[in-house]
Amino acid sequence: MSSEPTQLPVTGRRASGRWDEEVELLARALPADLARSLHERTDPGELLEIVLDLGREPEARVPGREVLLADRPVSASDLEHVANNVGQFGDDNRAGIERTLHRVSAIRNRSGRITGLTMRVGRAVTGTGEIIRDIVVSGQSILLLGRPGIGKTTMLRECARLLADELRKRVVIVDTSNEIGGDGDIPHPGIGRARRMQVRTPMLQHSVMIEAVENHMPEVIVIDEIGTELEAAAARTIAERGVQLIATAHGQTIENLLVNPTLNDLLGGIQSVTLSDEEARRRGTQKSVLERKAPPTFDVLIEIQDRDRVAIHMPLTEVVDTALRGPMLNPKIRVRTREGRVISNVDVPAVVTPVAPAPAPATPTRPLGIFPYGVSRHHVEQSIRDLDLPVRVLGNLDGAGAVLTLKNHYRRRPDSLRQAESRGLPIHILKSNSAAQVRDALSRIYGVDRQDDATSRALAEAAEAIKTVKTTLRPVEISPQNAYLRRLQHQLVAENELSARSTGKEPQRRLRITLVAEEPTL
Repeated sequence: MSSEPTQLPVTGRRASGRWDEEVELLARALPADLARSLHERTDPGELLEIVLDLGREPEARVPGREVLLADRPVSASDLEHVANNVGQFGDDNRAGIERTLHRVSAIRNRSGRITGLTMRVGRAVTGTGEIIRDIVVSGQSILLLGRPGIGKTTMLRECARLLADELRKRVVIVDTSNEIGGDGDIPHPGIGRARRMQVRTPMLQHSVMIEAVENHMPEVIVIDEIGTELEAAAARTIAERGVQLIATAHGQTIENLLVNPTLNDLLGGIQSVTLSDEEARRRGTQKSVLERKAPPTFDVLIEIQDRDRVAIHMPLTEVVDTALRGPMLNPKIRVRTREGRVISNVDVPAVVTPVAPAPAPATPTRPLGIFPYGVSRHHVEQSIRDLDLPVRVLGNLDGAGAVLTLKNHYRRRPDSLRQAESRGLPIHILKSNSAAQVRDALSRIYGVDRQDDATSRALAEAAEAIKTVKTTLRPVEISPQNAYLRRLQHQLVAENELSARSTGKEPQRRLRITLVAEEPTL
């Protein structure tokens, strides 16, 4: 079969615009009959990928379904035709099409012959970075997580363009497999003015990362798919040189990284420490505990949960320390509406509550109704009686002021919990469906633990400092607090549209409140 690119007729289905032109370039790599079928049976604007497997019928995938492109099986000559009309395959069995973002991945048999191809459509979608724009432009290093195909690389590309074009920063992209800047020596315009360093083979990504810093004086380095110990070490080296890092890593949630011995160095590394008997009694823990070895490589971790929904863990140092002690702070959720508006629950004091929950803030109104989702109603009612609380247990969200649920339910995001979040209701998440967990959660919610005075004092001091900053326009440092109270103070600062960062070492760690975000201390 000829290896010349397929010449496609102009059809009524062809849409105008750069991205549709790029989809045409992908179609032209197909054999003529499959290219015609692709135009007749699919909308290029919806096309996600084309799958060709030897001996099976070819299909195109669009949202929610597959479309057969022919009634005949794919032949070896079909696969050869496509392979001859795309770029060169690298050691990772990936190729592309010059000046586009499409990715063609090969499946080979034991002798190295191609037996399958996945032709994935790549599009530079502007606006995807707006949901985290404030974090990107603040100069903080950002780690993006999310399942395959969720849009990590697309957001990474948009962050690079934003920093290079709008902030005029020196941005260098370390581009393994040409995922970010597209195939060919001239990068795709979707990365804007950012410079791109190609990686010849994935095994050399870590060395190209170091080369980028040493040779090209970047202010920002963008990296896709940190997955090895060498790459994690290179990322730490870059961060220690004061360069802003924006990267993705293998994993979907912060929990994945915490238990990954190869990549948890990105979070500062984890070590087991044996405490003295006295210290263990003081902390109320076992003698052997987990602690962070070093500062995290990144300042912020962002889980991309959906194309228009992210969970933000920041400041990452406090998030990791809290997770290692037991309770996991609930991340800040941001959602982008169809109109492009970003909605955040930054001021909703929700906390994931394991065995030893932290105290609740004193400022919100105590809920008069609790909706337990997946939590034993009997445990809730018994705890209410034991604690003598003025609260009703509800069977739905109507009239509820807070929600109790389990961690596995919250991860699946059922409709009831999504509705609760959209209403701004605090969601208190228990690790297990036990009477002790329920009792502890209600004690925290209603302030039975008698720590309201300390919380009130910490928030009052932060409020006074906020007033001073707005009046004098000068930074103010406030008294040291534990990680939980600092988190509440951070929320109060954000509500007043100021900036704050934690400074100092425990137990003297405290907030420095400013008008605008300051560069982190190196």
